[in-house]
Amino acid sequence: MNRLAVADEGRWHLPPHAHVIVHETSDGNEFITIYDCGAAQKPPSAQLIGNLVRVDAAHELLDQPTGYIAKLRESSVLERQDADHWVIRGP
Repeated sequence: MNRLAVADEGRWHLPPHAHVIVHETSDGNEFITIYDCGAAQKPPSAQLIGNLVRVDAAHELLDQPTGYIAKLRESSVLERQDADHWVIRGP
């Protein structure tokens, strides 16, 4: 999973100010890009195809023309539900 720190099998740590950008794709999936921080001038920490089912961590949601951005407000974990589904969970 690119450069995210592994929490355990099927789970990866997300930093407290991560930005998760979700773009809808033409085939019904989502293209998910994770940045450590919105202000950081560096490449994304992870990119994946699937569906972000929900965000159960403190966050701000911003709607975009092609999807949305979840700006996390606490350390959290990206958890794989199955091959195509993901959840972000808080502490």
